[in-house]
Amino acid sequence: MSNLFRSLLLSVLLSFVTPVLFVGAVLGALLTVSYIPGIALLGEMGQELVLSFLSTFGEGYPLQGVLTIGITCGMVGGLFDVFNFCLYQDIRSH
Repeated sequence: MSNLFRSLLLSVLLSFVTPVLFVGAVLGALLTVSYIPGIALLGEMGQELVLSFLSTFGEGYPLQGVLTIGITCGMVGGLFDVFNFCLYQDIRSH
């Protein structure tokens, strides 16, 4: 049973961190692009679009949107891990 909890904790943690880091990387790349002359407008527009998207999930707050997406992905990752554990136990018993 401890293997299940250890695996579940790791799956939830990785499933939470992955989208948060991805959104951070996208925003960081757009911020970097916004400092390059000639394509700065593209970076600024991209930032506004991403922040608007995150605000939709965060009731007007982009940080809350990132956390909402991360928590949702973490829950889905945990459900997949529990499903995998149950399936593995079922196959092992045959």
